[in-house]
Amino acid sequence: PAYPTWSKVRERALHHFCTMALRRLIPLFDRVLVERLTPVSKTKGGVLIPETSQGKMNQGEIIAVGEGKLNKKGEKVPMSVSVGDTVLLPEYGGTKIELDEKEYVIFREDDLLGKLKPE
Repeated sequence: PAYPTWSKVRERALHHFCTMALRRLIPLFDRVLVERLTPVSKTKGGVLIPETSQGKMNQGEIIAVGEGKLNKKGEKVPMSVSVGDTVLLPEYGGTKIELDEKEYVIFREDDLLGKLKPE
C-alpha cells in the first residue's frame, strides 16, 4: 500500500486544525470576526477590472460575534450585530488573522461604521 508522505500528513492535520479553529473561534467581549467581501472583478458590460485597480473592499460579512461588553454597573450590553450581517468596515484598523487559507479581520463593535440592510 502507498503511504502518504510526512508532509502530506502534516498538511492535512494543519488544514483540519484551521477549519476546526474557525468553527470554535469566538471573539471576546465586543469583538467580531469579519470576512471582507471580494470586490467585483467584472463590470455589468463584461469588462474585466485588474486587481491593482480594484482597491480594498470596505464591506464584510460577520462570521462570529463575542458576547458583548460590560457597562459600568457590570451588566452585559448585547451586541447590535449578529452572524451573517453585512457591515461597513473602516479603511484601516482591525487585527488580521489567517485561518484555512482565508484572511479574516477582528474588529471591536465600536469600530464598525454601519450595518447594511439586505435588499
